[in-house]
Amino acid sequence: MEDIRTRMLEAAEALLDASPDGDISTRAVCDAVGVGAPTLYRQFGDKNGLLSAVVDYGFDRYLSVKRAATPSADPVADLRSGWDSHVAFALAHRAVYRMMYSPALAGVPKAAEEALRLLREVLDRCAEAGRLRIAPDLAAQMIMSATIGVALSLVTQPDTYTDEALPIRVRNAIFAAVLTDTPTTPANTLAGAALTLSAQLRSTPTEALTGNEKALLHDWLTRLTT
Repeated sequence: MEDIRTRMLEAAEALLDASPDGDISTRAVCDAVGVGAPTLYRQFGDKNGLLSAVVDYGFDRYLSVKRAATPSADPVADLRSGWDSHVAFALAHRAVYRMMYSPALAGVPKAAEEALRLLREVLDRCAEAGRLRIAPDLAAQMIMSATIGVALSLVTQPDTYTDEALPIRVRNAIFAAVLTDTPTTPANTLAGAALTLSAQLRSTPTEALTGNEKALLHDWLTRLTT
């Protein structure tokens, strides 16, 4: 059985989804769950605390899917799946997603940083397989900003962004900019080879180099990728 806190968070999300102006009252949340205002104040402090908890709850559900994903033998397929699941989550939780990536937030939630880190891990695997054109950090920023932009457009302006294939079109365009169709080898491009070697050094333990030597080599390889 769900605890009272979870029930209140889910009630708040349902009310936000149904709200024409994106706002809710604490009384409506209490009425939906069948509790009094003191219960809400004990759980969340006030309305701002409730809305902040709704954002955290949204990120928890979003990240639970990312954390549970089992890497396949094809990192590019995993990257594509990650994009699709991000957009699907946004469409299934429109009001909460809008709050999760709202510019009105006082600071970037730690969960958003974790989402970017998990994306970076998949891109490191792509680099290790020789499939990246650019450095993983830059690729992660490009992909995440594009994913959020598409998802927010669909969520906040559904009457304008009516093309159901838009997320796939943008995904394919961004992936074409950061990925190669075939694995890069030293015979292809120097930058691609440097990306691949840098990723392999990060993922494969080796005692052939000291810590300082590894850091210096990573610095050289990063310069070659640009």
